[in-house]
Amino acid sequence: MKKDKSDRGWLIIIVITTFMISGTVSLISESTLSQVNVVVALIILFVIILLGVIFDIIGTAVTAGDETPFHAMAAKKIKGAKVVVKLIRNASKVSNFCNDVVGDVAGIISGSVGVVIVAKILETNRGLNQILVSALVSAIIAAMTVGGKAMGKKFAISKSNDILFKVAKVIYFFQEIFKGKNPFKNTK
Repeated sequence: MKKDKSDRGWLIIIVITTFMISGTVSLISESTLSQVNVVVALIILFVIILLGVIFDIIGTAVTAGDETPFHAMAAKKIKGAKVVVKLIRNASKVSNFCNDVVGDVAGIISGSVGVVIVAKILETNRGLNQILVSALVSAIIAAMTVGGKAMGKKFAISKSNDILFKVAKVIYFFQEIFKGKNPFKNTK
């Protein structure tokens, strides 16, 4: 019964988080894209796809990671080691957030950005076929997303602990800042 409540709580949190992230990112990208040229819009699109791929790598790495070496590191008080253990112990939630929330939101937003790019291309090149331009932009977005994630998964599985340790160091850095501590301070 307690597990069901915990799962329902996680579901509610993830739905609200997804709504907030997608709404915010969509609002920012839509308002920004209306004021930029096609090249800048393509760069924004690339960044969104790259963000989705990076989070997919993290989500895959956390499911393939091994917490054993991080226990020894945590005992030696190596910064970020405890964070890795916590990430791996919560792999299903971390993976869900990284792969599904961020990854899927990036996919949806990249589609929206693609529509804006198509409109901008057709606006400046009125003689182009709208259907062909739309199909080409969609195909490029899909190829970049799927290809990036495919390469990322192989990398994530083979280097899972290295990836997780780097992610943990970033998380640790921000945790220290939010606690009001200096993350650059040289302590063991």
